[in-house]
Amino acid sequence: MDRSANYLGIARKAGFLEIGEESAGLAVRHGTAKLLVLAADASDNARRRAEGYVFGTHVPLVTAVQTKQELSRLWSKPGCSMAAITDVGIAAGYADALAEAQPEQYADVAALLAEKNRRAAQRRTEKRAADHNKRVGKRRNNT
Repeated sequence: MDRSANYLGIARKAGFLEIGEESAGLAVRHGTAKLLVLAADASDNARRRAEGYVFGTHVPLVTAVQTKQELSRLWSKPGCSMAAITDVGIAAGYADALAEAQPEQYADVAALLAEKNRRAAQRRTEKRAADHNKRVGKRRNNT
């Protein structure tokens, strides 16, 4: 199994994967989706719906290297061709794994999600520091 499939499995087990067209579309519309994944052999109709979901949003759409059958086996859901990853760290790792295999096709998406992940980590660090300052008080120089 390749690295990208591992990330999809991790996202499913951690609860950061919305599987199926309706669930993925809702995740994109509600702003919780960080990446929309489409099976390699998805129908033209499913591809148009996925493009419609991400139109006007900042959610990237990528085509997985796995087929619908392989993704269905991986997710334990038959006939699914679309899913939304809702965690920015897992989405960045998945895009990085795709870019490692096919850099010319996925390098831009991987760079975009790596930057989003870096900014999210910075916000978490700043929030922890602010919460610590609320509890303990800001350290002051008494010189």
